[in-house]
Amino acid sequence: MQDRRVPSIAVAVAQGDKILWQQGFGWADRERHIPADENTMYSLASISKPLTATALMTLVSAGKIDLDRPINDYLGTAKLHARVGNAQDATVRRVANHTSGLPEYFQFFYENESWRAPSMNETVRRFGNLVTAPGEHFQYSNLGFGLLADVIARVSGKSYPDYMRQEVFLKLGMTRSAVGIDPALREFEATRYDGEDITPIVHYSTDHPGASEIYSSAHDMALFGMFSLKEHLPNQVPILSDAWIDEMQRPTAASGSRTGYGVGWEVNTAYGPTIVSHSGGMPGVATWLRLVPSQKLVIVVLCNEDDRLAHTIADEIAQKLICGWKLPEAEKPRPAFRAPPELVGIWKGTIQTYRSTASLALEVLNSGAIRVQLGNQPPTLLARPSFHDGNLYGVFGGSLDLPEAQRRPYVVSLSLRFPHSIPPGEASGASPGHVPAAAAPSSGSGR
Repeated sequence: MQDRRVPSIAVAVAQGDKILWQQGFGWADRERHIPADENTMYSLASISKPLTATALMTLVSAGKIDLDRPINDYLGTAKLHARVGNAQDATVRRVANHTSGLPEYFQFFYENESWRAPSMNETVRRFGNLVTAPGEHFQYSNLGFGLLADVIARVSGKSYPDYMRQEVFLKLGMTRSAVGIDPALREFEATRYDGEDITPIVHYSTDHPGASEIYSSAHDMALFGMFSLKEHLPNQVPILSDAWIDEMQRPTAASGSRTGYGVGWEVNTAYGPTIVSHSGGMPGVATWLRLVPSQKLVIVVLCNEDDRLAHTIADEIAQKLICGWKLPEAEKPRPAFRAPPELVGIWKGTIQTYRSTASLALEVLNSGAIRVQLGNQPPTLLARPSFHDGNLYGVFGGSLDLPEAQRRPYVVSLSLRFPHSIPPGEASGASPGHVPAAAAPSSGSGR
């Protein structure tokens, strides 16, 4: 921690129905000299997702939500709009396993700026575009879990924070857990820090709380892990049956060569034994929650800085405790980009936002260089181009008519699907020519 200038780390390890180790290291708040311990409440980032999914499944098990009905059936006046495919195929399950067609998305709203999170209806109107056909493609999307939090509130008749507290946290004995920080619990909060100079980060919120806004302690997350391993602790209310817990952990979408995603959980076989897990990262946050069902093992690592050390510690604990554990082989670097012959030529289409439509032209040269022309802006080159699985990726400097994007410097990131049956020059009005834009205008990974 000193070498990497990390403010604090909290860990918890449980096996069966017992917590083997829980401890905090360093400062939860350096300025006020508040040490971290196992009860310090850390921002979880994306470990919020399996918690939100658990709340969702309590309503599914009660017969109030059908995982395989369109999520639009449960939303408010604003509905998801299919730029590709059919919005009726964007089911609750597909939103929960990141195959609904929603794009990657995150927005942060800092207390010291004038921007505030819009309502979920407004967020859906602006950015609720399906950019791939539902069920076709895994695309991690915070917006999807923002929708699930909204569905939980609409169906239950309680606010999302109230439902999480009353129906999940308190029933599982998680007394140091909340959506955001309740003023009564703020003294237990770990301040989020910027990694470059270890300065406190101004409080921020999102417009996807179900994906990113839960705070919890290492102790509480160990309790949640034991519940998710079906330990039936005497002080926990059985809010889900074992069968529903299994359903959450059943992968229904492939997210990698040896990974899948269920309802709020990633399932990974690359390490040897099956690992059910989720990680989290955003400004001032790095977190891990790992479950090993075959060994009834829970590993929790929480950090109040976005630093790789949290991941390293989770790996080192796993190496000590998991029988047959092995680190997966590092992915081989992709070879230098070479334009496939079918891409060479000029492709024309549009980028659309909720405010306007701009022309977009790509000229793919034999050399591999790709020229980009957005509207009447100066032409530029696509940086970091790559092509795999029928998609062209890259970034370029350009300006979109989008107020959210003007809050700080940004680049335009492209993920364009090229159908092999369409010759170059005939793509206008079709994918990849028709490019719905979904802004993610804040800094940080959001994942």
